Amino acid sequence: MTKVIATAMLGLGNVNRNFLKILEMKADQLFTQYGLTFRIVCVADSSGVAINANVFDPAQLRQFKETGGRIRQLTEFLPNRTAVDALAMVPCDLVLEASPVDLKTGEPGLSVTRAALQRGISVVLANKGPLVLAFRELHELAAASGAGLAFSATVCGALPVINIGQRDLIAAEITLLRGIFNSTSNFILEEMTQGRSYADALVEAQQRGIAETDPSLDVEGWDTANKLVIIANSFLGSHARLADVTVEGITQISSTQLQAALAADSNIKLVASAQKTVDGYRLAVAPAILPKRDFLAGCSGWEMGIEIHSDLYGKQFYKLWEREPLPTAAAMLRDAVNLFRKQ
Repeated sequence: MTKVIATAMLGLGNVNRNFLKILEMKADQLFTQYGLTFRIVCVADSSGVAINANVFDPAQLRQFKETGGRIRQLTEFLPNRTAVDALAMVPCDLVLEASPVDLKTGEPGLSVTRAALQRGISVVLANKGPLVLAFRELHELAAASGAGLAFSATVCGALPVINIGQRDLIAAEITLLRGIFNSTSNFILEEMTQGRSYADALVEAQQRGIAETDPSLDVEGWDTANKLVIIANSFLGSHARLADVTVEGITQISSTQLQAALAADSNIKLVASAQKTVDGYRLAVAPAILPKRDFLAGCSGWEMGIEIHSDLYGKQFYKLWEREPLPTAAAMLRDAVNLFRKQ
């Protein structure tokens, strides 16, 4: 049986634009293999919101945004309306939330996520802010309304860290989790080790659409800390907040330090860790000097990786190479398909 999914997109930056690209490439496969058809009926960016009950064409919408278009320029633009308003005006099954991260207010993503879940509309998140600020609240809203809530794209893009933790480590006690969760920082450190300047490496990360809208979230360790908080809440059984994470970024790492580590057959990496203690988990993000034989030391350039130690499943190691936003958009698609093919 075919299901048509009326979809709203909040944020039309690199990730959701790549979601539109996937719809262009894979619409037939999604229909034939999964019985799903995504129809974009509502879109919003920082300039406003637009509704088209007759659906927006993914290719036209992507090209419009990639050539500098703003939602307020569309004929379907709704003046003096917000994305929350729009959810009450158009039948909608799914919100794809990929607006910029705001760790102070979570907006606009947090309000839209709340409103959607309260109305029984499923939400797939690439934006980490709402989860970091209101993880338990959003899950309670989803449970109360029966809406789906999925967020595997928030942690390491296409690497299915959340799926592994929630689905594949049943009854495990995780004693140690370590990871490189931010490819921008990892790329910058490797490029600096090879003699490139910090500024030039950051510019390339921004041009590729990998760096956060606010790149300080990457290089000061907060993007990594966000992901660690989401992991802790989703499958470590911890009600962690960002304030519970000790955070240090890479901005103070010099080329001299990187070269010294290299001479000692080591690499400097920005490492997230969750160490099991008698009082729960000790959560930290900080640069670490790792011997080259260490798994995380071997995560180079655009790679991210995670190492999980548990009592039942031994030591597991996962790695991903991702230097453009397409895999993160694919993770959103994965979440959406998994939510709706169960219905």
